[in-house]
Amino acid sequence: MPSRHLPLLSLDDPLPPPRWALLQRHVLDAEASACRDFFGKYFDPHSGYLLTVPRWGGDDGPDDAAENQLNWTTLHALGGADDLLDMFRTGFEGHLRQYTEARTVEVPMARDGMYYKEFPVSLDWFHHGEGFSAYLLYGLCDPWDAAYERRLRRWAAMYDGTDETAPNYDPDHRIVRSMFNGSRGPLLRKATALDWAGDPIEIEGRFRLGHGERNFAEMLAHFEEYTDVVGDSPLNLEATHLGLAAYLITGEDRYRGGVVDYVDAWVERTGENGGIIPSNIGLDGTIGGAAGGRWWGGCYGWGFTVTVPQTGAAAHRPACYSRPHFGFAHGLLLTGQQGYVDTWRGVLDKVNENAKQEGGQTLYPYMHGDDGWYDFRPQPFSPGAQEIWFWSQREDDRQRVAGDGWVRYLAGEEPGYPEAALESVLDQVRNRMRGVAEDESSIDTRLSDDMNHLNPALTDTLVKLLLGGLPVGRSCHTLHCRLRYFDPDARRAGLPPQVAALVDGMSDGEVSVQLVNLDPVRERHVVVQGGAYGEHRIERVTAGDSPPIDVAGEGSSFTVRLEPGAGGRLRIAQRRYSRQPTFAFPWER
Repeated sequence: MPSRHLPLLSLDDPLPPPRWALLQRHVLDAEASACRDFFGKYFDPHSGYLLTVPRWGGDDGPDDAAENQLNWTTLHALGGADDLLDMFRTGFEGHLRQYTEARTVEVPMARDGMYYKEFPVSLDWFHHGEGFSAYLLYGLCDPWDAAYERRLRRWAAMYDGTDETAPNYDPDHRIVRSMFNGSRGPLLRKATALDWAGDPIEIEGRFRLGHGERNFAEMLAHFEEYTDVVGDSPLNLEATHLGLAAYLITGEDRYRGGVVDYVDAWVERTGENGGIIPSNIGLDGTIGGAAGGRWWGGCYGWGFTVTVPQTGAAAHRPACYSRPHFGFAHGLLLTGQQGYVDTWRGVLDKVNENAKQEGGQTLYPYMHGDDGWYDFRPQPFSPGAQEIWFWSQREDDRQRVAGDGWVRYLAGEEPGYPEAALESVLDQVRNRMRGVAEDESSIDTRLSDDMNHLNPALTDTLVKLLLGGLPVGRSCHTLHCRLRYFDPDARRAGLPPQVAALVDGMSDGEVSVQLVNLDPVRERHVVVQGGAYGEHRIERVTAGDSPPIDVAGEGSSFTVRLEPGAGGRLRIAQRRYSRQPTFAFPWER
């Protein structure tokens, strides 16, 4: 171990193994074991191909295939078994080959391969993000993979104007030119139902479709109204993860600058639109310019209400506000400026200003169309409210999510939360693996999304409890957390074997964590880092009643020695978002 990572402090007080710690390690081990069985059933172990019928489209396309390994890289980065990463690499490399070879017959854009340059030829970032979420977090585990850097550079170039063969980005107007974009460039015409649904397939008696369609005609009808894709959409903020990941691995300012400039463009548009993020930007850079001047227009826009073909019922699908706040957080991560959080908080407040009274009840709008606000509900409009609180650590933001179990636990109001949450995860793993065992489908009756709900890598609770962080889930954004851990002896990311961690409190300037070594025989060393990417500067550490210890040097991390069967609680003073983020491990900085 390098001298600069000799222990800053030691925890040597023996203690009975806490139940939360035993449950936590059990969850990590159980999920790794379940992933092995899941991989063995649904993947070819040699080629890495998913054992399914590969198809193009928004229902059961390439993104759903990749989602079968959603959270696997996060699970490894938390301290999951080494072979998780081996299986993920095999699966993802196989995925790229499988969908490069897969071709459509009738859908024009994918006739020469669904992937080109190892990236989808053209679809929206709701789906791109879901498919590439796990791989964009792969740098948390192995940032030295040469193929990873090559791909990040190649993909980022598709979205910063430097790849002339994929002209998705217009640097003059600071827009991504279509909601449909990818390695073949932007789609600058109306999308068709066929573009979305993929080639015709036999359904009845063979496939089970995730959206409940009974035949291919209903698949087309599902996407009949998904036509208005020309121009920029808030969903394209997810594309900034490509440039951000390229910056995290290379440290090159051009990637950082490109991300910040595009996010700033959306901050400006939101301000120009009265504080509400518009859902369409025209090719000339004007708000609503590709939707008849309507800021609420476009596919997945504020006014995107469609008809369910099986029932005729109306369905609201405004993805324009379900994920863009994570794009604004990329600006926060790179600059430390809370103004990006202020922008999204302002969106919530501006929408809620349009509440109405009805029957003695306050109702809040969630949609806006040609006739104004609609889809009124009794709950305040709050997409991203928990994230706003996490990023700001303001008390007024905490009040928006004060009823959440995790938030209540951190406030000392629900002490049983960790154990109950971990027990729930074990139940979910058990139920999912029961589903795997009972699945009697064959390769030719299985679509790529059929197994998504059986994927046993469940990391939301672990991220909250171990890291004091926001779950990543299916959307394409970085990992935001207060702490992260490394095993300096194994030279890898994640908690060392038999070590458990529980973040039990946080404020703007401090986070507290319990660290426990469950091994009664061997001491363990753990490096504690400020944030997922070293973005939070650690200033002081206090163990129990001992005097605070200043963290010397660049302040991104410190090392703890845990005696056999020992543990304790640390209070860590931080300056959040005060360092430039990086994939580099602590001993490389």
